[in-house]
Amino acid sequence: MSHANSNPIDHPEVQLASPGAYLVAYAAALGAMFLELWLVVAHVLSPISLTTAITVIALLVITVQMYLLFKLDLSKTQIWFTVSFIMTAPLIFMSIGLTIWMFITLMQRTMLPGM
Repeated sequence: MSHANSNPIDHPEVQLASPGAYLVAYAAALGAMFLELWLVVAHVLSPISLTTAITVIALLVITVQMYLLFKLDLSKTQIWFTVSFIMTAPLIFMSIGLTIWMFITLMQRTMLPGM
């Protein structure tokens, strides 16, 4: 059986790869890591504000990486990757949310009152 595309480099998903996009995504992740490290080490924010800031920075980096590394967008060539992510995202958020809920209730049940 012969394929019309015998050269793997000609495949549409391979054509989307870009060294520049990978470098930008890496630089964004590295910059965000140093920003979060500085926020934690310098004690610039209160604990609640620090948690919020780290969460927002992490969500921004995840969004940048999904676009630059995984090329998740609404184009015709990537529609099935986007659909699979949309179907998987609720499971990810549920697992993270339920883990946070579990640790919060565990802390409330096991910590001594007044601590």
